[in-house]
Amino acid sequence: MKRREFLTGAAAATVAAGAVAGSARAEGNPEVKWRLTSGFPKSLDTIYGAAEVFSKYVSDATEGKFQIQVFAAGEIVGTFQAADAVKQGTVEMSHTAGYYYVGMDPCFAAGAAVPFCLNSRQQNAWLYHGGGSELYNAFLAKHKIYSLPGGNTGTQMGGWFRKEIKTLEDLKGLKMRIAGLAGQTMAKLGVVPQQVPGGEIYPSLERGTIDAAEWVGPYDDEKLGFYKVAPFYYYPGWWEGGLSLHFFINTDKWAELPPHYQAIVTAAAAAANVDMLAKYDAKNPKAIQSLVAAGTQLRPFSTEIMQACYAAAHELYAEISATNADFKTLIDSIIAFRDQEYLWFQVAEYSYDNFMIRGRKK
Repeated sequence: MKRREFLTGAAAATVAAGAVAGSARAEGNPEVKWRLTSGFPKSLDTIYGAAEVFSKYVSDATEGKFQIQVFAAGEIVGTFQAADAVKQGTVEMSHTAGYYYVGMDPCFAAGAAVPFCLNSRQQNAWLYHGGGSELYNAFLAKHKIYSLPGGNTGTQMGGWFRKEIKTLEDLKGLKMRIAGLAGQTMAKLGVVPQQVPGGEIYPSLERGTIDAAEWVGPYDDEKLGFYKVAPFYYYPGWWEGGLSLHFFINTDKWAELPPHYQAIVTAAAAAANVDMLAKYDAKNPKAIQSLVAAGTQLRPFSTEIMQACYAAAHELYAEISATNADFKTLIDSIIAFRDQEYLWFQVAEYSYDNFMIRGRKK
């Protein structure tokens, strides 16, 4: 065989091999189109943005074969209907906070955040390595939902108040936008909890329909303008030491995915989980400075209020556990994990942070 013929044949073989490989990849990556309903407005690049980060990773990893279109709250269903939409198959998946659905079952809150429990790192540790996701998904399976952690806000702020809150007496009759078990805890102290979607909080505060509202923290709260209508900004958000957002996926649709697509979705969710917390940690410091410069009055909840809320929360857990075995399993796991975690956190983490904070002030 002449050299030119050999080279031409080799080139053709290479092209053919590439075509076969490409065909194999195409066959291995079937075309799938899903819809994802977010529980959040597009204006929030942190929480809503996590679903976009997730969707992009899935698309890139499958060469565009697996497309997940993200819809903001209200475009398909409202914030508080996202879990039902997944359960019923209206959409394949959602990105949401589990505690929005405590009306269906208080267990929904356990994977997201429950008062006076885990911070963001502890929450991830419990979900990924403390049996949390397994317990949460065992419960969610009853609702035809499979979940993957999909973001964390870090410890949230305690919310915006139109007046100062100094004592327990000041809480009585207060109409506050606050969701989940936190609302039920506050109700024990005389607060009137209100379910208000994120996009409706500002006008509700402005009109005086509500007296206070919690959302997330400085970066998101500044974007939504709450400081213009409620000057007092309290901390900490003891009900959300580290809120975990989740991707809720219809179990039938999840089962239909080939194993390598399931692996890609799992990895993309983990990437979005890390990205969200990092984004908040990067953006909150400047935002809190900006809010204070604009006249925001920072206030810590008093020790009296914190201790009363702590007692009310654990009283609530005992009440729910008495009639809900799934909740008892979840909350017992969370509290046991929390107590073990703080044995460690008080040694190195707290000591280091406390020293650095005092040193910075000097």
